[in-house]
Amino acid sequence: MKLLTLLTLTIAFLSANIDINQANIKELSTLKGIGTKKADAIIKYRKAHCFKKVEEIIKVKGIGKKFLEKNRKNLKVGSCKR
Repeated sequence: MKLLTLLTLTIAFLSANIDINQANIKELSTLKGIGTKKADAIIKYRKAHCFKKVEEIIKVKGIGKKFLEKNRKNLKVGSCKR
């Protein structure tokens, strides 16, 4: 039963849009091609620059167009907290 619950929560979490202006390292790490190091780079970048549109994520060192295309449908940009 615990496994089923965990699986259901994981699927729901992975299908949710990740707000790149709000997500923490754990949330960002659920994206394809993102580990904790790149997730940390995204957080550091947004502290200095806030994302205005999803496409700006490729300005983060180590994040490229291929990443954007693989993950675009799972990304969104909400309000920025600095």
